Amino acid sequence: MRGHGHQVFVDELTQFVAGAADQRVTAIAERVAGPLRVAVNGRRGVGCATVARVLDRVTPGITVTPPERADVALYVTVEVLKPEDREALAAARRPVVVVLNKADLAGFGCAAQARCAQLAALIGVPVEPMIGLLAAAALDDLDAGSWAALRALAAHPGGSQCLDSGSEDFLAAQLPVPTEDRERLLQTLDLFGTALGIAAARRGKSAAQIRTLWRRVSGVDAVIDKLIAAGAEAYYRRVLRAVTELEALAVSDPDISEFLSRDDTVIARMAAAIDVVEAAGLDLGPAAPLPRAVHWHRYSGAPVCDVQRACGADIARGSLRLWSRAGEAV
Repeated sequence: MRGHGHQVFVDELTQFVAGAADQRVTAIAERVAGPLRVAVNGRRGVGCATVARVLDRVTPGITVTPPERADVALYVTVEVLKPEDREALAAARRPVVVVLNKADLAGFGCAAQARCAQLAALIGVPVEPMIGLLAAAALDDLDAGSWAALRALAAHPGGSQCLDSGSEDFLAAQLPVPTEDRERLLQTLDLFGTALGIAAARRGKSAAQIRTLWRRVSGVDAVIDKLIAAGAEAYYRRVLRAVTELEALAVSDPDISEFLSRDDTVIARMAAAIDVVEAAGLDLGPAAPLPRAVHWHRYSGAPVCDVQRACGADIARGSLRLWSRAGEAV
């Protein structure tokens, strides 16, 4: 998964902080280690609230926040892109990840991926499929009554057949599960998630295994990966700010100066910079450290933006440290 470079720097700084006993350094470490701030938006009825709830719970590395404080935007849509979707995406001022929620409506699996590719071609932004209700069920779990209803349906020969005809037939069918319990399953899982749960229960899967299946099928982990990649520049800017603040403190603190100059710190900065250039679709250049250092040193002197210039310098420095460690000949 991309995004590990920022974490490498955080880990190095956290280890240093443990022995520094300096509240100023601790505060810097806390700022750079903060979660990626994601704003979730989209049209009414597309499931923004469900997706936001999932993101707030799925990993401590992400927090949902108002748009004005966000590092990355997650835009939620379903089935088709409407004019207001395109307007919102065109007006975005930060990196955007687009999610096709309720992806099972597009046919699930390859069909959903194909639909995402069609939408991406229209807007010029990658689109990732997701089933928010399944992700929420995987994280929140079901109550005991819902699990009992699911297993009772799995044990009944007609428990899943009526799902093929839609929710009305499912609720009207003569089944050994009260209608209100079936309604609760549909509210929690919808038709596809209910059918998937019944099929898994029939195969003898445990509740934990079914939740794992729901999470995998929901696509939430792929969405998280996309968000982390989209946040690479925001993460890297935090690293740059932290380094600037630490350099100011290093003037009167030799321990901080030593931390900033040691190999592991320089290589950690390189890792964070690599995340940025990979997210931008740039080629990392030669695999060998010395040629790569030369490549990125030249790049840092090219007419590029400040962040890309800093990335080039950090990758060049880190590559030189790796070359020096390896003891390779010129």
